[in-house]
Amino acid sequence: MRVSGYFTASWKSLTVMSFRLLFLLPAGLPVHSQGDSQSDNKVMDNITVRQGDTVSLSCGQGDLVTHSAWLNRSSIMYAGEDKWSVDSRVSLVTLNQDEFTIKIENVDMTDEGQYVCAVQTRSKATTTSVHVIVQVPPKITSLSKDLVVNEGSNVSLICAASGKPDPSVSWKIISPSAQSLPSEDEYLEIQSVSRQRAGTYECTAINDVATDIQTVELTVNYAPSVSEGKDVGVTLGQQGVLQCEADAVPSADFEWYRDDRRIFNSFDGIEIEDSGALSKLTFFNVSEGDYGNYTCVAMNKLGSANTSIVLFVQDGNSAARAALTSTCLLVLVALQLLLKF
Repeated sequence: MRVSGYFTASWKSLTVMSFRLLFLLPAGLPVHSQGDSQSDNKVMDNITVRQGDTVSLSCGQGDLVTHSAWLNRSSIMYAGEDKWSVDSRVSLVTLNQDEFTIKIENVDMTDEGQYVCAVQTRSKATTTSVHVIVQVPPKITSLSKDLVVNEGSNVSLICAASGKPDPSVSWKIISPSAQSLPSEDEYLEIQSVSRQRAGTYECTAINDVATDIQTVELTVNYAPSVSEGKDVGVTLGQQGVLQCEADAVPSADFEWYRDDRRIFNSFDGIEIEDSGALSKLTFFNVSEGDYGNYTCVAMNKLGSANTSIVLFVQDGNSAARAALTSTCLLVLVALQLLLKF
């Protein structure tokens, strides 16, 4: 408590000294300290301002004012209408018998602190002090870069932010679906990451002033898995298509085999078309030699998977009978509907 009292007294003494020197008060003229009946020392409520905004500082004058000044950390900013500050952001707003107001534009953190309005009348000195608090919007200063990992790896994401008041930081995944994550600070830890955790992660830093948001893309690589192949029946001389679908990151490359022999595009009237996760093997004119078992292999740098598909003979007569049967069923249904009416 003694230390605090010492600095308070020192501040008051420094203010009084600056005030006395400024106005060249004779030594015999009393400049009273707090508690004297001829002095008036007031403390106004704190002023809170956002970084970049303008703050106005105002104090009352009263009758018979001989001198007045605004000070910041014992440095004189304005003495009456005379500007002492070299800061171009500081300017005089009002100076009359009732009010002495200055303003500071584009406020920054360096402007935070105590300001004193000192007024000297013929009978006493008056000081009015106010503390300016500068609030700073949050800014994300350090963010993990987009990340590519293999499935099963441990992932650590960081999002550090500055601001005043200190911002709170939170994480959520916003794609493929929005979902809050159990993280209330700048670190997000994911143990043994799965492919389902891949997506866009959003870091939010927020305080009383504003919000800052940035995103990180997490890509999870995994080996291919292929859907079970569906056997295809084709009539001799017709077109047949075998399809192979694979789920993989990065996307899989496809290869087709007949027994142990690899099939290449445009070989013996066969076309191979790969499009994203799907590969098609097309026979434009199926011959006897085309019937048999085919293997589709999907591969990327993490592994491979395969499935077998049979191209079998579909009897033309059987197909015709099947079509006829369908037609007959449609006719029967139509007759039943007509009989109801």
